[in-house]
Amino acid sequence: MKTKHNTLYSILDLALVSEGHTLKQTYNNALKLAQNAETFGYTRYWLAEHHNSSNIGSSATSVLIGYVAQGTTTLRIGSGGIMLPNHSPLIVAEQFGTLGALYPNRIDLGLGRAPGTDRETAEAIRSDFQQAAHSFPKELDKIETYFSVENSKAKVRATVAEGINVPIYILGSSTDSAHLAAKKGLPYAFASHFATTHLWDALAIYRQEFKPSEVLQKPYTIVGCNIIIADTDEEAERLSTSLIRMIVGIFTGKRDYVQPPTDMTNEFRDILQNPQIHQMLKYSFIGSKATVKAQIKEFIDKTQADELIAVNNIYGIDDRIKSYQLFSEIMKELN
Repeated sequence: MKTKHNTLYSILDLALVSEGHTLKQTYNNALKLAQNAETFGYTRYWLAEHHNSSNIGSSATSVLIGYVAQGTTTLRIGSGGIMLPNHSPLIVAEQFGTLGALYPNRIDLGLGRAPGTDRETAEAIRSDFQQAAHSFPKELDKIETYFSVENSKAKVRATVAEGINVPIYILGSSTDSAHLAAKKGLPYAFASHFATTHLWDALAIYRQEFKPSEVLQKPYTIVGCNIIIADTDEEAERLSTSLIRMIVGIFTGKRDYVQPPTDMTNEFRDILQNPQIHQMLKYSFIGSKATVKAQIKEFIDKTQADELIAVNNIYGIDDRIKSYQLFSEIMKELN
């Protein structure tokens, strides 16, 4: 199968806090990355929503989106995603309507149904979290209503959102949201940078069940992957040790700041062979530009994705930016 023409490429950022960095430095680095991404030809830069995790700075997602949008000019800035069960649809519509008015035609609203945190924190955010998660489709309908001009006659309005152009994307890490995105005729983004098991089923369901809508005539897929690209395979492997430690922290419940890279050891190689970790990092492309280019080409051919959204868990901002620069070169060459 041939690579489709012009697969777009984007960035998903968690505003990861590296060891020895303040939150202010972390946010400044997120902006610096976005500014560079703009010059590299990236389509969008999305920030995730996570809570109660010392190594992730993107908790107040809409605030960070505003900060990054203010410091950039053409790049689309959005949420990957807002975890809707954590929030009232009215407040989300007001926040993103405001952002859409401030930065016209540049704001994306990606919505997910997972909590982006542990059970206790989810309940601290919203006591009826479980109920809200089950009514995700209804909550999504409410957001669409608040953005519609027709809602101007309603009793309850998000006046700052009415008629504002903020496209909605459905995010998924299992097959549930694929059915919903297809039924609603909305673009679909799959979190295969960590949830690798259901990627193929989710894409197949979404494409088979897709119903055209006012916003989208045919299916549109965004697929996540991890990328760590450096001048040599050895250097990229070295940089990847920060990611390996981070993954181990997730499995052991000892979440820590992103650690500086160290030499790749046999111990790290053994960790990568652990079946759970191996599965989780299945769509992680690590190496020199030439090495990763071949892997990315195969990945695009298989997924037929309209867009790749890349995550990169590198300790240092300069290495992170360079990795994204090399990824953009790969995408330009493949396109």
